[in-house]
Amino acid sequence: MTPNDDLSQARWFKSSHSGGGNDCVEVAFTGSGAALRDSKDPEGGAFRLSPQAWRGLLGAVRASGPAHDQSR
Repeated sequence: MTPNDDLSQARWFKSSHSGGGNDCVEVAFTGSGAALRDSKDPEGGAFRLSPQAWRGLLGAVRASGPAHDQSR
């Protein structure tokens, strides 16, 4: 993904497991990778990842196991 990728028309989505709140990471795919942003602050910018970095991130998340509720 290049810094010049225009994200203004990107189709952002979040996991179906995220529930109805706005405490989520949203993802958009472009021709050159993926972008991640905070659903609470969609105008706050996005992290841009190459396809290789996206695959690495997914692999690390999968390897870490299920998430636990840390709010208690």
